[in-house]
Amino acid sequence: MIRGRSLPVIMLVGLTTLWFLFVWDKSTARAAEASSASLQEQGNGLMKNVEEMVAHGGMGDAKAIVHHCGEAKRYAETLIKQLSLSDPHRADALTSLNEVIRQCNRVSDIGIHADPGMLLNPATKARAAAQESIKSLGLTKANKG
Repeated sequence: MIRGRSLPVIMLVGLTTLWFLFVWDKSTARAAEASSASLQEQGNGLMKNVEEMVAHGGMGDAKAIVHHCGEAKRYAETLIKQLSLSDPHRADALTSLNEVIRQCNRVSDIGIHADPGMLLNPATKARAAAQESIKSLGLTKANKG
């Protein structure tokens, strides 16, 4: 007996504690994986839309540029909401993602009836900012599953 408790009781308490820690660790890991997978998915969506946006700029399709820039803005806003406060690259990513939003707002303000060439400048700036944010977060397409 140790301090009035029998060895089987102490072992039971110890095993229960170990089981709890094991389960807690697994659920925390799954939450981190889900968060990482979600960030990757949002990053892929952001990059797909900025690439489509610039491609349509080369084709002279102002309506498509505005549409894809709106989608890129939505993905950037979602990424900002999902960024962990403890992420060491959060500040750099926030700066770049806010630049995506700012440039896409410019595209939207210029509108679909403008010459597509006028939309291409802010669209390419939005793409560059998106690429920088993906790079700072380590969300490259090579990580895609």
